[in-house]
Amino acid sequence: MFRRNGRKGNYAYTVARVKAKKSLLMGEEDYSKMMMMTVPEISRYISEIGYGKEMADLAGRMSGLALLEHATYLNMAKVFSSILSSSTGELYGMVSAYLVKWDIWNLKVILRGKSYGLDAEGIREDLVPAGSLSAESLDRLIALETDDDIIANFGKMARVNFPADVLSAYKASGNLGDIEDFLDKMHYEKLIQSIDPSSRPSRLFLDYIREEVDIKNFETIFKLKAEGIIGEQVMKYIIPGGKKIDGRQLTLFANAENAESLISDISQLDFYENIKDALESNNLRDMVSGLKRYEMQKAKKFSHLYPLSVIPVIDYMIHKESEVRNIRLIARGTESGLDRDVIKGLLVI
Repeated sequence: MFRRNGRKGNYAYTVARVKAKKSLLMGEEDYSKMMMMTVPEISRYISEIGYGKEMADLAGRMSGLALLEHATYLNMAKVFSSILSSSTGELYGMVSAYLVKWDIWNLKVILRGKSYGLDAEGIREDLVPAGSLSAESLDRLIALETDDDIIANFGKMARVNFPADVLSAYKASGNLGDIEDFLDKMHYEKLIQSIDPSSRPSRLFLDYIREEVDIKNFETIFKLKAEGIIGEQVMKYIIPGGKKIDGRQLTLFANAENAESLISDISQLDFYENIKDALESNNLRDMVSGLKRYEMQKAKKFSHLYPLSVIPVIDYMIHKESEVRNIRLIARGTESGLDRDVIKGLLVI
C-alpha cells in the first residue's frame, strides 16, 4: 500500500493506529486496583487487558514475577516493532532511529547480567527486542562467554564501531560505564544527524530529541552529584546536542556543591515545576520521576498541537513504556512487601 522509500511517509495511517492503541492503555484506576492484588492476581488482570498472548506463550517456561516481567517487555517490543513495520518514508526512518535505543538497552542488560552472574533466562527477562536486533540475535550474544566477544559481535550486528580508546579504557578499568557512556552519546549523535530538518514533522522531532538530551544531561548531573562526583568528572558523561541547556549552564550545574545554589538557574528551565519539591527535599528518586512526567506531558502536548507528525507516535511509545514500567514496579513492590503508598509514589502516570 505504501512505499518504504516514500519521501514523507504515511503519517495519517500510523497516527490513527497509535491513537487507537493509546486509548487502550491503563489509567490510574487500573493501577489502584493492581496495588490491592497479589502478584498472581496482577498477572491475571493484565492478561485480560492486553498482555494475554505473551503471558500464555511464556507460561510453560516461567511463572510468578519472572513471567510477568518477561511478558510485559515482550509485549512492548512486539507493539513497537509492529508500529515500525507499518510506517513508511521519513516516518519509518525517524521511528527506526528512535528505537535503536533498545539495541543499546539490550547490550547493557546482557553485559550487566553477565557481570552479576545471571543465567540466560534471567537476562532475557529484561530484554526488549524492539530495535534492529531480533530475539534470536540477542540470544546469540547471551551465549557468548566473554564481554569482549559480546561487544565485538554486537558491533557487527548493530553496525557500531567502538573506538580503540573506549575499548582500552574499558579493558583497563573493567568499568562497563565506559562502554555505556559511549553508546548513549553515539545514539543521540546518530539520531540527531539522521533527522533532516527540511520538513516540519522532522523539525518537530529534532527539537523533541534535543530537549530529551537536556533532560538526560540534567538527570546524569544530579545522579552523579548524589554519589559525590562533581566537576570535570561529570562533564565527560554529558551528551552533546541539547537544545535549551548550554555548555555554560551544564558546567555550572556540574561544579555546584548542591542544588540549593542553583535554584535561580534551574527555575528558568521548562521542567522546573515538575522537580521543584524533589530538589528542595534533595530526593533524587522523586526528581527522576518528575522528569519522566514532564517528558510525558511534553509529548502529549506536542501530539495534540501537531497531530500529523512523528510526535504522536513517540508520545504513544513513551506512555507504553510508562505503563510497562508501572506494572513491573507494582508487581516488584508487592512481591517485596513495599508499602502501597511508597509504590504509588513511584508510579509515573
